[in-house]
Amino acid sequence: MTDRNTPGKGRTPEARDIEPAAPEEFGLTQVWWGGGKGKTTATLGMAFRAAGHGFRVHVLQFMKGGADSVEDVRGEYNAIAAMPGLTYENLGHYGWHAMNDGTEERDHAAEAQAGFERAQELLDGARSADLTTPFSPDSEPDEGVHMLILDELLYAADRGLVDPESVVEFVETKPDRLELVLSGSHERPEYLLDSADLVTNVRKEKHPIDAGQRARKGTEY
Repeated sequence: MTDRNTPGKGRTPEARDIEPAAPEEFGLTQVWWGGGKGKTTATLGMAFRAAGHGFRVHVLQFMKGGADSVEDVRGEYNAIAAMPGLTYENLGHYGWHAMNDGTEERDHAAEAQAGFERAQELLDGARSADLTTPFSPDSEPDEGVHMLILDELLYAADRGLVDPESVVEFVETKPDRLELVLSGSHERPEYLLDSADLVTNVRKEKHPIDAGQRARKGTEY
């Protein structure tokens, strides 16, 4: 019987050059929700991991707010720009819906809808592409990606800015080989539980913000 307890056979993993590649086992839908810190952090960690294997990854953010201590340039954008095969776009106000942040509620709704329409375009591109093949790291995301991350889409759906049933249809009509990652919302997305393959509740046990700690550069943004 083969000993499967030591798959690394004592070898230490080493970094290698990134070459365009195609994943063999992608195709699941992941959902990340909850009241704890780390939903976007976790999904972006996966994005970097996938891009590190040479897979083509795109991140679409619907909205990303924060306290008045948060700057309008986030560290992850700078890191993504330096990573081959990983791209992002942000379609939404720099602020939260239903919060007194100086933005108009109707603008949040319009931009959330525009974000979902953009997500549909990206899905169409993935449908038309051969996801079993590598993509150039410089290719346009409309030409197909192996992993699509829709950050804060669940928040938009929870607030009624995007129809939850449309999100379900989006998930159920995605290409089989596309890894789809949805994040956001403090509310359990009951409407997605049957359609998703992985659902993670990021729970808060303790957070320094409750004691008055402001968002910190390099951890929260």
